[in-house]
Amino acid sequence: MRCSFEQIRKAKNYLKIGANEQLIDNLPTEDMVTREKYKKQIEPWLSAALQSEHLSILLGAGLTTSVCYSAGVKSSSMATADFGTFSSKINKYADKAAKNIGRGSANIEDQIRTAYSLLAGYQIDGNQSAENLGKIIDSVLQKFSDSILASEHNIEVAKTRDRTQYEEALGLLESFLFTFASRTATRDRTHIFTTNYDRFIEYGCDLAGIKILDRFWGKIQPRFEESASTIDYYYRSPDTKNEFRYAEGVVRLTKLHGSVDWYEDNGIVYRDALRFGAEHVSLPSGKSYKDHLMIYPNSMKSVETAFYPYAELFRDFSTAICRPNSTIFTFGYGFGDTHINKIIKEMLSIPSTHLVIISFSVDERLIHFLKSSNMAQITVLAGQEFGSIDSLVKYYLPKAATDVITETASRLLDNRKEYTDMLQEGEKTDE
Repeated sequence: MRCSFEQIRKAKNYLKIGANEQLIDNLPTEDMVTREKYKKQIEPWLSAALQSEHLSILLGAGLTTSVCYSAGVKSSSMATADFGTFSSKINKYADKAAKNIGRGSANIEDQIRTAYSLLAGYQIDGNQSAENLGKIIDSVLQKFSDSILASEHNIEVAKTRDRTQYEEALGLLESFLFTFASRTATRDRTHIFTTNYDRFIEYGCDLAGIKILDRFWGKIQPRFEESASTIDYYYRSPDTKNEFRYAEGVVRLTKLHGSVDWYEDNGIVYRDALRFGAEHVSLPSGKSYKDHLMIYPNSMKSVETAFYPYAELFRDFSTAICRPNSTIFTFGYGFGDTHINKIIKEMLSIPSTHLVIISFSVDERLIHFLKSSNMAQITVLAGQEFGSIDSLVKYYLPKAATDVITETASRLLDNRKEYTDMLQEGEKTDE
């Protein structure tokens, strides 16, 4: 069955695995028989994708939203901000730009991007409005950073308010991340990319015991390194003298749009010791939010490739996914960033690459991306049934690949069943 894009847009759940496409109504929570049917289709396919030579995952705001929802708390809002007397001018251009790239209505990121551009124009022109606009941008960034940290703070509050629900939500996050981190250590490390500014990924990795490799080195003042590092985690085999082996449970992490705990000082980017659950970013004396925070919500004309450190981060993204036998999963990413979409499409120009999209909904941005892509190289699990971290982890996502005992036991049972079936078939033939 080949579904039209109009059918996909209207579907409550959409599943595409290989050439097989299905439009699915919402499943009742007690309908385990139907879930088991879809699990038999989805789990083996995802297991195969997870064993690709090169594996990456792109995580968007939907991850934070999904975890917060499972914990029963509010996530950060992407609602528009008030830029005072400059609002009309900024909103008009931001809305136009958002529609041009298929984002729909502008959000706060579009506004901030536009405000930065307007500020640069005023500064070049020597316009006196530059100082006033700069103060407003600083105020907006303060509120924006507070809203990012609010999600983390709310999770910490949930820990004491409802410990059971908190542990279940964080357990889902740990299990989700560990599925991608548990590749055999001799294989290429899974590379996690994210457009999020919060630290839910880092928090989940810490809870799951997953080690992170990024471009920051140091303990007191972790510093961003410009050159891509090949440093990894190893251990010495106890039964040999000089033989080293790769440690398991290690991932690489790249935050494409910066992070709420990054800051710049004299041209050097550092990671701040900002506690998970903090309510505010503490500024050094004499610093403003727009000068201090390293969050850069720009999604047009690949501007990131011209500014440090975003050029390095996007080169990491392109290098990781644009190579043969590469698979990238997306979860909670809305396909509203043209610079990221462009690199993914470049990846799909390589025949042996594959894209797995896991999304809570099918909106215009996703439809626009699918229309301009080769569907033969794309797997889609869309809708509440597949895009919720709760049902995804519980029913459809494969178990961690490093669970050797379970894997071996499963293989032995399969072999034993095949042997029993063969004997029974032989007895029937004899009769």
